[in-house]
Amino acid sequence: MVTQGNINFFVNWGKERLDEMEATMTSLEASAAEVQSDVRENAAKILADLGRQRDAFRETLKKQSQAGEAAWSEAKTKMEADWRVFEAEAVKYLESFGKQLEQQQATFKLQADAQLKAWREVADRLGGDAKTFASERRAEIDVALKRMNADAAEAEKKLEQLTQAGTHSWSALMTALTETRHAFDRANEAAREAFKRAA
Repeated sequence: MVTQGNINFFVNWGKERLDEMEATMTSLEASAAEVQSDVRENAAKILADLGRQRDAFRETLKKQSQAGEAAWSEAKTKMEADWRVFEAEAVKYLESFGKQLEQQQATFKLQADAQLKAWREVADRLGGDAKTFASERRAEIDVALKRMNADAAEAEKKLEQLTQAGTHSWSALMTALTETRHAFDRANEAAREAFKRAA
């Protein structure tokens, strides 16, 4: 049986991606005035396109938030592709128009903060949801939540170290975000499965 709680795991996934999109846009928009005047118009067009992609992602997430699990599975495939396009376009923008190191570091920091915020929100919400289960049915959920919190702490440590170092290449920063994003996805899925088994 699909419950609203099961659907929230899909929403968690989408919201984490949307939060990173928002962070990326905040960073890029903050530095848009610094783009050289001879390429500013082209940069503005790409930035506007990124904004439209983010808005479309947000609308899909909003629309899907009430959909069933089967509809989510189908929509998630498209949303993953949309996410990858957004991410690739943001990287191109940074490489083409950003003050390389400063802009990349600022963007990374905002993305990392958004990702870590998503981890904390999901773990807190799931911890509250777990309390609704009888104690004998909660053991597996508690294990999944402890693992999620441990993974979140490890991701935070890794991202914080990269933020403080400030000398890593853009590809190293993006690799770290991708790794921690995948860890979030695995933890979210493990918690989802634990909740389904306990239901």
